[in-house]
Amino acid sequence: MIKKLYDKCVDWASHKYANLLLSFVAFIESSFFPVPPDVMIVPMVVAKREKFLIIALNATIFSVLGGLFGYFIGYVFFNEVGYKIFEFYGYENINILKEKFSTQGGLISWFGILFTAGFTPLPFKIFTITSGFIHFNIFFFIFTCAVARGLRFFLVSYLSYKFGTRIGPFLEKKGGQWTVIIAGTIIVLASIIYFYIF
Repeated sequence: MIKKLYDKCVDWASHKYANLLLSFVAFIESSFFPVPPDVMIVPMVVAKREKFLIIALNATIFSVLGGLFGYFIGYVFFNEVGYKIFEFYGYENINILKEKFSTQGGLISWFGILFTAGFTPLPFKIFTITSGFIHFNIFFFIFTCAVARGLRFFLVSYLSYKFGTRIGPFLEKKGGQWTVIIAGTIIVLASIIYFYIF
């Protein structure tokens, strides 16, 4: 089923309403959909290279809005909806997170986890829903989602602009490893700055 959804998203990239469809995919991917917007970003940028910044911005904005929808699901409808999404992705032991990440140190840790999930191939929707469930600060949530998703989509869009169709196979094979390395580096640097300044 996921393969069919993946292929459908790739087909949508050449649709005359590709921008609207990208907005839709970016929104639902942050709350429950399994296919990331990247699969549309690459062919869309290759087809219209001069619009790579707009395509990335579009994906970022609607991904953050979708993240807020995921947050709402976790905050209000976790038992009715959120838990079923967790079961679909194979995550069930969620209750321990509320206690673990309710402390000040836990909230700082969650900031790093959420950023990593937003920037890497981890299932972002699991972490947007969890953020609502544990009542993670909504302003930190929006900021983290905007930075993580923005960095990811602008990077993918720029690489597609620079290298064209060659970037697709690279992202499929090595993209996950490199995003984890980059995300880890950013988190370490941010932690050093935070503890040095504060």
